Amino acid sequence: MEFAEEVRAAFRRGDSAGVTVLARAEVERARAAGDSGGEVEALYALSRVALREDDLPRAEELAQAALAAAMGERVLEERPRHVLAAVARLSGNYLLARERYLASIALNEELGRPDVVTSESYNLAVTELHLGNLQRARELFAEVGERGFEARYLSMAGVAMASADGDHALAARLLGRTDAEFAAVGQVPDPDDARDLSAARDLAVAALGEERFTAEYQVGAPS
Repeated sequence: MEFAEEVRAAFRRGDSAGVTVLARAEVERARAAGDSGGEVEALYALSRVALREDDLPRAEELAQAALAAAMGERVLEERPRHVLAAVARLSGNYLLARERYLASIALNEELGRPDVVTSESYNLAVTELHLGNLQRARELFAEVGERGFEARYLSMAGVAMASADGDHALAARLLGRTDAEFAAVGQVPDPDDARDLSAARDLAVAALGEERFTAEYQVGAPS
């Protein structure tokens, strides 16, 4: 298994310690070999761990280092720019997050990567939601759904919209579905998505009470 595939799989499983060991070793190997692609991928992996640990300054620092290591090679800039957008989103600077996601979408359109355009459009939709632009968010979520985006992310989109609309019972059911869908593939949500899911859960529990929340959640989670 190639490093990028192995380290990304470890991150999706939630194995931050494993990612860190793999990535640090790859940074050393790549720098010794003059392999800018390997160095960028390793620094990107470490920046994602920093995101998960809520160390946003460190995540920004590592993503900027990865961007510098890319040395202007556009294809290598794509992943560091994704992390920089996530840093802005997690820090609550949604205007900067929007700017960075739009730039990332433009870059991936330039690179001919429609799947990444779709995933970054999903992230842009969440950002628009945080900015209070519910209709724009709804439109973007619909667009990514039409492009066949992965079901668990569409479930997360449903959670976000239901919570924003104040339909906390629906949000609870969709939270159950989302958790089940991630568990089914042995993955955990990315740090920014995990925070939004937690916030929706807190709002739903506050609105419904623990007992009803649990009942609605179990309706959404298949047995």
